[in-house]
Amino acid sequence: MGALLFTAACGTQSNQAKPSMMLGPVPVTVAQVGQETVPNEVHAIGTGEAYSTVTVMSQVDGVIQKVGFVEGQNVKAGDLLFTIDPAPFEASLRQAEANLARDQAQAKYAEAQLKRNQKLYQSGIISVDQYDQFQSNAQALEAAVRADEAAIQNARIQLSYCTIRSPISGRTGSLLVHPGNLIKNNSTSLVVINQVSPIYVDFYVPEQYLDPIRAGLAAGRRMTVTARIAGQASPEVGYLSFVNNTVDSSTGTVLLKGTFPNPRHRLWPGQFVNVDLVLSAQPNAVVVPSQAVQTGPHGQYVYVVKADHTVALQPVEVGTTYQGSTVIAQGLTPGETVVTDGQLRLYPGAKILVKSSPSSAAEGQS
Repeated sequence: MGALLFTAACGTQSNQAKPSMMLGPVPVTVAQVGQETVPNEVHAIGTGEAYSTVTVMSQVDGVIQKVGFVEGQNVKAGDLLFTIDPAPFEASLRQAEANLARDQAQAKYAEAQLKRNQKLYQSGIISVDQYDQFQSNAQALEAAVRADEAAIQNARIQLSYCTIRSPISGRTGSLLVHPGNLIKNNSTSLVVINQVSPIYVDFYVPEQYLDPIRAGLAAGRRMTVTARIAGQASPEVGYLSFVNNTVDSSTGTVLLKGTFPNPRHRLWPGQFVNVDLVLSAQPNAVVVPSQAVQTGPHGQYVYVVKADHTVALQPVEVGTTYQGSTVIAQGLTPGETVVTDGQLRLYPGAKILVKSSPSSAAEGQS
């Protein structure tokens, strides 16, 4: 009786260990081991930063007469932003022009007097003092004409300041001053404009990556930076444009900046994004879809499909991951087929039923 119980117990354990033997082949999804160039990347969290920021102020005192934009509007360099009441400045210009006309007339008369008295002086009819007086009067009025011309130029400049145009192309913020308000020169902020195309993305990386980054830049290589926005499939691609000149001793990190064209304005100042910086590229890397790699008590492994539609457990050494693929440093060769889904019911030697045709590792990513 004891022998019979032992045999039954062993049979129960065998059925529990390999339930699929009773249920038939295990349905799985597979993919082929591929080979491609994989970038060596460093990952970080970045924040958008305006490429340039301008706080628009007035250069003259006056009353806001008109606003030429709507809050949050995209403007181009040279677009009209504000109009200040020009009446006082037009009056100043007319006064300066009148002063010029007056002094020009007086200077013309003084010059004529000087020419007439020059002959009298040469004939000895008038004294040196009298001649010098005519000469200095003519020179003084000539200087007054030049001062009036400068005053007219200044008045025209002041009048031009009544029209405020955008110094950069960018996006306007909140309107800080509305029509009818009296503003002071260089003291009242009117609006803030952020240039967002192109745009910076700031991010920090550990100092251990500083040497390969500097080496890449010194070699003249354009280092690619990718910004991934939460909830959006396609990333924005830019290039590394700035490496800070110091390492933050409190965190052991260094500040970097990537420049992005940002034509669709998907990146925004202050926005958090996931950043990938490509340090180098690994050519002819052996890759599999990341879901093919499993972790067991003895390390990481994959199930390799054999010609007789059974699977073998294959230990592997993995490298970096990139866009859904994992680099296999050791354990697989290109062209082999691995299981990507259904591993939970598998064991070495299990029969499988492929639910889809084998695909390349690149296809397995999509």
